[in-house]
Amino acid sequence: MKKASIILLSSVLLLGLLAGCGSSNKNDGGNAAAGNTTTNNSSNNAGTNAEAGTYKDGVYFAKGEVDESSGWQSIMTLTVSGGKITDVKWNGISEKAPVDKITYSKDGKYGMKAGGASSEWHEQAEALDKFLIEKQDPAAITLTDEGKTDAVSGVSIHVGDFVNLAKAALDAGPVEVGPYKDGTYHAEGDAFGKTGWKDTVDIVVAAGKIVKANFSGVNEAGEDKKQASMDGKYDIKSAGGQADWHEEAAKAEQYLVENQDSSALAFNEEGKTDAISGVSISVQSYYDLANKALEQAK
Repeated sequence: MKKASIILLSSVLLLGLLAGCGSSNKNDGGNAAAGNTTTNNSSNNAGTNAEAGTYKDGVYFAKGEVDESSGWQSIMTLTVSGGKITDVKWNGISEKAPVDKITYSKDGKYGMKAGGASSEWHEQAEALDKFLIEKQDPAAITLTDEGKTDAVSGVSIHVGDFVNLAKAALDAGPVEVGPYKDGTYHAEGDAFGKTGWKDTVDIVVAAGKIVKANFSGVNEAGEDKKQASMDGKYDIKSAGGQADWHEEAAKAEQYLVENQDSSALAFNEEGKTDAISGVSISVQSYYDLANKALEQAK
């Protein structure tokens, strides 16, 4: 009898243990489902620990901080197809340049070779892009204490931004791509206006979205309107403007970047709008030119 009781008690304890395990698995299953989602997202988001060929297909994008010394802000766009990185474009934008960094370098304005470098910035950036496609892992680019690398032949520039943005983009996962083709697009007015300036617009697109807009102009002497304003040569503030021309233009540019729609604003007969706070200048011609520039990106 005593033996039977022991056997019965053991059976109850065993059933309770199994039930407890089943309950634990069920609860963890809910958490595990969330955990698996996190894990899957981490894998799908192509964290830098992912093995080559396991990245989720799509377009990845990351933007760095503005470098205070140079004024440039790095941007990184990667494309993954078939689980592998198939395209990389390291680029940059700056308030000091109307176009993207690659274009600026190709136009000979960045001047690395003039400063003694063996190749221009865009050429070195392209070498890094190709290296990442080959290695499939940003961690393959080892950094020195100066933020440079010996891993990529012919590259002497600082590459910390490249590595960090590639990791950040892959960790974040694919982004929703905008409606435009990546690139830099330019449009300008047909003639010099009453003020002696011909309006110009440059738009930079990355991951299908507007990441930079530059509103400016040029006069018959070839001077840049925005730079003239910065230098105090084109002064609207003393004539009653809310701010200097380049400051108001910057707000109109930022509005376009934030809203991604160059045709959404309403203007009065003077070409002005009440939709952008702090902007008293006429900006309709710039938005019209932005429309024209973006037509090239469709």
